[in-house]
Amino acid sequence: MKVISENPRSGNSRKFPHLRQDFAASLVVFLVALPLCVGVAVASGVPAELGLVTGIVGGIVTGLLPGSSLQVSGPAAGLTVLVFGAVDEYGLPALGVIVLAAGLIQLAMGALKLGRWFRAISLSVVEGMLAGIGLVLIAGQLYSAAGLDAPASGLDKIIGLPGAAADALGSSEALVSLALGAGTVAVMVLWKRLPKQVQTVPGALAAVGLATAVTAVFGLSVATVEVNGLLGVIQPPGADAFGELASVGILGTIVAFTLIASAESLFSAAAVDRLHNGPRTEYNKELMAQGAGNTVCGLLGALPMTAVIVRSSANVGAGARTKASRVLHGVWLLLFAALLPSVLALIPLPALAGILVHAGWKLIPFRGIVSLWRGHRGEALILVVTAVSIVAVNMFEGVLIGLALSVVKTAWEASHLKLEVVDKGAGPIQAHLSGNATFLRLPKILESLEALPQDRPVELDLSGLHHLDHACRTALENWAERHSATGTDPVKVTEPTTAAV
Repeated sequence: MKVISENPRSGNSRKFPHLRQDFAASLVVFLVALPLCVGVAVASGVPAELGLVTGIVGGIVTGLLPGSSLQVSGPAAGLTVLVFGAVDEYGLPALGVIVLAAGLIQLAMGALKLGRWFRAISLSVVEGMLAGIGLVLIAGQLYSAAGLDAPASGLDKIIGLPGAAADALGSSEALVSLALGAGTVAVMVLWKRLPKQVQTVPGALAAVGLATAVTAVFGLSVATVEVNGLLGVIQPPGADAFGELASVGILGTIVAFTLIASAESLFSAAAVDRLHNGPRTEYNKELMAQGAGNTVCGLLGALPMTAVIVRSSANVGAGARTKASRVLHGVWLLLFAALLPSVLALIPLPALAGILVHAGWKLIPFRGIVSLWRGHRGEALILVVTAVSIVAVNMFEGVLIGLALSVVKTAWEASHLKLEVVDKGAGPIQAHLSGNATFLRLPKILESLEALPQDRPVELDLSGLHHLDHACRTALENWAERHSATGTDPVKVTEPTTAAV
């Protein structure tokens, strides 16, 4: 009998067949995630290290759990506006409670198999939500890029931009800061036009690196990231923070965090599934994975997390095959935060503002609005109204307005009704109703029926109706009585089928 000795390397390759691809992809995702984690944290009004904590949890905790194999989670620009408002109103200690509660709700929704229902949310509402976030994010970061304090509300941020521009033009320091931010945006835009070999370095990292080098070489007087140390910023919520749960406002914020983070994650999962041929997302498990990550983030007092399409697409594009790539990216973030925290202090804030202006711009679906307007104007209107409402009011109420409009539009379209009148000149007039007769179409029905000649008998055929609600039935009966009272023969009504009632 011949004995064949097994090469240990080949054994490892069989055990982890895609380790090389996943390792390389994890480094790419780490380099993409690093400046975004820091930028989102600073824009949210919290210490920069908390963005790294959320990125670490998103990689190691959520990354290990089942759901979506190649989707990457972490702090997202889409929640920046909501987090900033929550921290500004309730304080940083309350953030942990909000994120913890949102995570527990996500876990419960996943366990109840509600994840698939998020796929039923109108895409126009989600895109409108992201567009509104993008507008507020851009407006707020323009102030940061100039080194100015931004107003609190989204509407005030936009209205105050002309005054902020005038203030910046009158200050040399503000102009230098603004130029650094604009240069960061320019580098990110132009980076995609460079050779593929150069693009192996992510554009965001390159832009921040160049801005940091320019600041150091020329000794520019601009604000930089404040460093507190990883352990110094982790503050689990205390008993006082849990007492805030009695506030109606904070409960509304928790609901907003839950709905927006869940919807963004699951829509991102659907988008990532279109980028690869691997296993499809299990939506309820992915929702529970997001919930577990947010629960841990809440216990650490960190930022909330969602799945992030930028990091996820970078992961797929870099050749990742399994969840090992996203877990390893969390490990690299942890090593960076533990070993090189002082590097953060070198990063100029205008550069991070530039990154988020670029991210905010990408949240606005300009092409989508144009194509929707051409083919589905109602959906385009919902998108625009949702975005404007978020800017004018706030995130939560803006999304509710969008959802309400979506429901009204669907109800209106579902109540499609056709009235066909046949008048042969002699004998009774025949009126045929088909479709769905609901109270939404009642004015149109009555207007058409009351226009029929009062001195002629009428045969009303309702057999073509799929649905006849109580309001319409009552109104039709009353009209028939009035018409018959004029001295003509009673209105002859053909009833709809039992299923339509």
